[in-house]
Amino acid sequence: MEKFTYSEARRNLARLLVFAEKEEVQIRRRDGSVFSLKAKENMARSPFDVPSVNTRATTSDILDAIKSARERD
Repeated sequence: MEKFTYSEARRNLARLLVFAEKEEVQIRRRDGSVFSLKAKENMARSPFDVPSVNTRATTSDILDAIKSARERD
């Protein structure tokens, strides 16, 4: 684990981010508080990429449901 002071982190942000890609990085302030920085995992998929659902509903059934829901409003 790499450790930086706040001043070092400011001066070496690019280097700090390279370290954070591989492991946790700690940044210590003058008042003694410590923060950790770690890279998030890359999402290989879109959050809208959801698995399909098998159903017996037909396109006509779905369109009828939408139509009746709109008529109620």
